[in-house]
Amino acid sequence: MNRIAAFLYGILSYFVFFATFLYAIFFVGGLAVPKTIDNGAASPTASALIIDLALMSVFAVQHSVMARRQFKEWWTKFVPRAVERSTYVLFASLALVLLFWQWRKLPAVVWQITDPRAAMAATVISLAGWLIVLTSTFLINHFELFGLQQVAHNLAGRSASAPRFRTPLFYQFVRHPIYLGFIIAFWAAPLMTTGHLLFAAVTTAYIIIGILLEERDLVELFGDDYRRYKARVAMLIPWRKAAAETEKEAVLS
Repeated sequence: MNRIAAFLYGILSYFVFFATFLYAIFFVGGLAVPKTIDNGAASPTASALIIDLALMSVFAVQHSVMARRQFKEWWTKFVPRAVERSTYVLFASLALVLLFWQWRKLPAVVWQITDPRAAMAATVISLAGWLIVLTSTFLINHFELFGLQQVAHNLAGRSASAPRFRTPLFYQFVRHPIYLGFIIAFWAAPLMTTGHLLFAAVTTAYIIIGILLEERDLVELFGDDYRRYKARVAMLIPWRKAAAETEKEAVLS
């Protein structure tokens, strides 16, 4: 019964994530949902800034802390290892739901593309960014990334297989295509308001910090395989020389 409960919990967590992911596409794009990034509740500018930054901080702290190996080792003393990833996915989704619910609009226009064809092109590029995100998760292991594989193995009484280092398709051009897809999706906006700009800028900064934290874990997990990959493939910009990037990081460290 515990295995069945864990499996159902994993399924529920996945569906909460997927619904949240779909809503995020429309929330950021300002498309066909009751609450978008540009039509939230009105507040004085200072209050809106504080609330929006606090909401993004909640997500960033949850997302970063719960992803660290040290936290997982402590957390799995209380939460079964089979549902650790599903719990992480559920909490991240709930943090986003909170952001969608409480987001305050900052409607001042930074830029607006008035040509209909150019505006449509920007929207298509943004949607392509979301497609890159989703496709990239399947290129590695979508179901492991979002906890379904773990609960399925637990239900069948099988042990989880050891992580394998793979670099399929997009991962041959950039080390973090998922994050690149998010950046494209957030910045390719036909209408960029102050609120949207704040969201895009803060999330991009968080992505850079998150990559630095994540790559420490990846080097620890995969060792020289990841070090060689890091030296060969650029972090986010496909045409940037990875060797120069690595050298710069070494100087800064």
